Amino acid sequence: MDESGGSGQPRSGTDRPAKPHAGPTAQTTDPTAPDPHENGTPSTSAPTEGATDGTAHGPAADDDATQAPPTLAPTDVAASGSETGTGDGEHPPAPEAAPDATHQAPADLRKTEAPREPDTTDDHRTLAHSGAPKSPPPPSPQPRGGLLMGRPFGVPVYVAPSWFLVAALITWVFGGQLDRVLPELGAARYLVSLFFAVAFYASVLVHELAHTVAALRFKLPVRRIQLQFFGGVSEIEKEAETPGREFVLAFVGPLLSLILAGLFYLAMQPVEPGTVPGVLLAGLMVSNLIVAAFNLLPGLPLDGGRMLRAVVWKITGKPMTGTVAAAWVGRALAVCVLIGLPLLTQSGALGSSAEDNVGMDTVMDALLAAILAAIIWTGAGNSLRMARLREHLPELRARTLTRRAVPVETDTPLSEALRRANDAGARALVVVDADGTPLSLVREAAIVGVPEHRRPWVAVSGLAQDLTDGMRVSAELAGEDLLDTLRATPATEYLVVEDTGEIYGVLSAADVERAFVKAMARPS
Repeated sequence: MDESGGSGQPRSGTDRPAKPHAGPTAQTTDPTAPDPHENGTPSTSAPTEGATDGTAHGPAADDDATQAPPTLAPTDVAASGSETGTGDGEHPPAPEAAPDATHQAPADLRKTEAPREPDTTDDHRTLAHSGAPKSPPPPSPQPRGGLLMGRPFGVPVYVAPSWFLVAALITWVFGGQLDRVLPELGAARYLVSLFFAVAFYASVLVHELAHTVAALRFKLPVRRIQLQFFGGVSEIEKEAETPGREFVLAFVGPLLSLILAGLFYLAMQPVEPGTVPGVLLAGLMVSNLIVAAFNLLPGLPLDGGRMLRAVVWKITGKPMTGTVAAAWVGRALAVCVLIGLPLLTQSGALGSSAEDNVGMDTVMDALLAAILAAIIWTGAGNSLRMARLREHLPELRARTLTRRAVPVETDTPLSEALRRANDAGARALVVVDADGTPLSLVREAAIVGVPEHRRPWVAVSGLAQDLTDGMRVSAELAGEDLLDTLRATPATEYLVVEDTGEIYGVLSAADVERAFVKAMARPS
């Protein structure tokens, strides 16, 4: 069985470099005042290239804008909604710039506005009134998933802790069968059973390596292979580009299991039946046949479900239609397993007599059926969610999510930097040297921690995070390419640059997360 994975969220931005505001100086207000526009997510800061005169760069104003860039009224902290990106209804929609924002007169930050309902379309919120942000979601480390066993073809293979539980269960069950077939083994039968458990999961690893090799052949990155309670998973990070490749990618796993079963059958021929080698080879042949047959069932997340998805995709030309069809077949399959497996074992159709299947055996059969059904049902639902995610990923574009920023030199007082940001309608500060080269990004979390009366004596350089190569991203990035770039260098803010090297603005990881949540909330 193989899986694929990905995340993110866009903001409309067609701004052009804004001109310095010549109006009255905006005064900063207490950052702890309530913010009807903000949900507590930290803003980001980003440099702007070659501008040290306070001009706002990055996302700019509309073509017909004749007034100074807008400056938002004081905003406050509204502690609502989780920012982990795992919920749905609790998350606020992503901020979007109001279409007529560039035609509004700059708000006078010295005035006090009456409380109003949160307006998530007001995107050009100023740094001085961002409120106390919640901590951004910590960068998710590369998943480990258990004990690292090796890196065949450069892909890490992990054994999950649950494998040791199922290995013990196989050792116990198979040991009981050996006691009836080879009673002379005595306690040594459990060593033979343990060898069978390890050999069985080695064949499962071969099954998963078949998926991995096919994925690498098609230039699809594989994050890891994990051996777990009910088999293994190859985590393929991208989707096959064609239904034909999708079919091949899914089919090679069961094909390798069938080939292994055939090899074990051939190896049995010269071996005397009723011996330890004969019993082990027969058990491995049967187990690989079961693995192949089970994975060929036509429902996601099984390999047969991916093959069905490829067929429907080929017929309709729509991968999402194939996913929906295979996922619902998978859910129907889960119900059949939940009801049908206990009935089959009770009827003796699976080899044992009905008289033997009483008491604890009945409970164990029902428990096994429930676990298998839950795994299939959950996997089908996850496949649907992943397909919807990939469908919306192209909407995530660095250019539309980028915040406007103003450049400031290292010794600029924080109060002066905030005044320039307010005048320019910017939401980020970039620390530059005398030549205008960006050095670091001022963190909003640090800004709100400085009391207003101390801001004239605090230099912006003391609140900034140094730029690294991984924190510079292209404005043309979108979809999975954007997410892969952000995952490679986890940070709260990134400097967005044009292909020419010109600085466009700042990208906030929190904005990407909100955009992803908003995109996932929309129907497919």
